[in-house]
This record gives sequence, C-alpha cells and structure tokens, in this order.
Amino acid sequence: MPCATPPTPAYQEKLASIPKESFLFGPSPIQCLPRLTAALGDKVRIYAKRDDCSSGLAYGGNKVRKLEYLVADAKAKHATHLVSVGGVQSNHTRAVTATATASGLNAVTVQEKWVPIDPPLYDQTGNILLSRLMGGDVRLNNEPFHIGHKTATQEAFAEIEKAGGKPYYIPAGASDHELGGLGFTNFVVELAEQEQTLKLPFFDTLLVCSVTGSSHAGLIVGAVAEGRGRKVIGIDASGKPAETKAQVARIARNTARLLDVKLVIPDEAIVLDERFHAGIYGIPGPGTIEAMKLAARTDALITDPVYEGKSMDGMIQLIKEGTIKPGSTVLYVHLGGQPALNAYSSYFGGEELK
Repeated sequence: MPCATPPTPAYQEKLASIPKESFLFGPSPIQCLPRLTAALGDKVRIYAKRDDCSSGLAYGGNKVRKLEYLVADAKAKHATHLVSVGGVQSNHTRAVTATATASGLNAVTVQEKWVPIDPPLYDQTGNILLSRLMGGDVRLNNEPFHIGHKTATQEAFAEIEKAGGKPYYIPAGASDHELGGLGFTNFVVELAEQEQTLKLPFFDTLLVCSVTGSSHAGLIVGAVAEGRGRKVIGIDASGKPAETKAQVARIARNTARLLDVKLVIPDEAIVLDERFHAGIYGIPGPGTIEAMKLAARTDALITDPVYEGKSMDGMIQLIKEGTIKPGSTVLYVHLGGQPALNAYSSYFGGEELK
C-alpha cells in the first residue's frame, strides 16, 4: 500500500494562500562554484543560488522576488502608483519601476544621496539609467542613508493623492512591510524542493548580504520553520549593523507570526557578521574588491561593490578562518546588483584590476 503524502506544514499552507504576482522565470538556478571552492582549499563545497538570474524584468535581483507579494497587494487595493525610496544607484528602486511598468502601474522613486561620493556619471548610469529608460518618475534629493522610512516618500504619496491617483507605499528594499519577508521565506521552500528534485546536497549554511533586512529575515523564517538545522549567516553591508540586526529581527518575527502564530524565531537564529561593511554603506573596501576579483576570476561570478562584493568577502573569510566548518555545503545567496557596476568604474581602473 503506498505511503500517504505527509501534510503540508501550517506555515507553507498560509504562505501559499497569500496572493502574489508571477515576475520570476521560476525557481532561480543553483550553480556549483568548483573553482572558487578549489581556490579556498576545497574545505567546503560552494554553490550560488542566482536570484540575479531569476527574472526578465530589468535584470531581476532579490527585490523582484519580494515585490511579487507587494505588487499583488497594491493591485488588490487598486493602486495607480508605486512609491518607494533608495539611493541613487538603488537596485530596489530599479526593481520597483520594473514591476510597476510590467503591471501597468506608475512608479515614483525618491533617489537619495545614500553614498557620499560623486564619481563620473554616478547619477546618470547603472540602475538609475534603467529606471529612467522604463519611464519611472525619478526624483533626486540629498537625504543621507538610513534604513528607516523617509519624509520624501510621504510628500510624493500626498502629491499623487492630491492629483487623484492612488499611491501604494513600498519601504526601502521592500523590507519593513507586513509582506516584506515572504519572498525569502518562500526562497527556502523553493530551495528544499530543488534539493530533492535536482538531487542536490543539503545546504547546511546559507550566506546572504543584509542591509534593509528582509531577504535575511525571510531566510531565517524559512530555515527555522522547516526545522532541518540550516544556519543563515547575514553579512552586514549597511555600516550600521545595530540598526540592521534590529530590523532583521523585527521583520523575521512579524513574518513568522503572519505565517504561524506558534512559530518562534530564537535570538540565536539571527546572525549578522559586521566585519565586512568596509565602514560605510555603498563604498567598497580593499577586501570587497579582492573578493569581487576572486569570484570573477574563478567561476566568472560577477558581484557588485555595494552588496554582493561585501558578502562575498565575508564568505571567503568565514571559510578561511573555519567559522564555516570544513565539510559544510554553503549556498551563497546571490541577490543581484550588477547594474550598479558601471557607476563604480572609477574604483576598477587598470591598476586596481591587475
């Protein structure tokens, strides 16, 4: 007699019931990184889950996975505009503009001076160029970086209402929002299915960049909920790790309550390594650049100087020092961000790339 199919856990049932758009090609691919593994002494097996290759909407990236839920909510509320905020080279505002465009909505994005640099064409190339190309209403101002909610978005929101539109507010990174953690909780469900169907090894360690926090938080919820002992390690790239860790914890616990009131996120599940942010958001340090070069020159894995270069630096060091234990199977969660590279070309001249 065939075995009965085990019941779906409560959190997965709730997750599956929450409306979302279909902006992704499907499960993002998982890539083995054999040359990077060898370069780090074959101590651990390294793979990458490529959320940078997950969507056809303006180069994809992790924000598109999150925005599937937020845009569905915006449409259910009959919104006409998505309103959000980020830095001049924000991957998030590019993704907001892309998902709005693909959904027949308008996008208003406030692009602030989160990074205290002015390299050539910084506000004319990379992500902001793509947002303008898609017809986004891009508004520059000089507010500095912090991960909280911003006054300028409130002003844009009120302006749209006054003109008769119906705006929908999306916080920085699509993070500090009731639905912000769902995309990366679903990432873990997706990963477990890929491990089984593709006969992949069990990924005992997930490593992710953390700034506004919902990618990191969603992974924590997914890992705790499935109960298989996966460790999630966040690498801070905000330069303000206390704020980031507090926001990760809040988003994770709010997401857990939304999915299953019995699901508890323990303090020890919230791990944020603050050694690799290079002192400030948005500016690469020497370790960032060296890590980017190593990933690119082993498995042609391209990372960016704001987010993924810093998390790659973290992963490399954690493997070298043994914090990620020999014999582990590591999944590097690639969140995207490469469109910003052109805006940082002055950091990668001939001498720097030798």
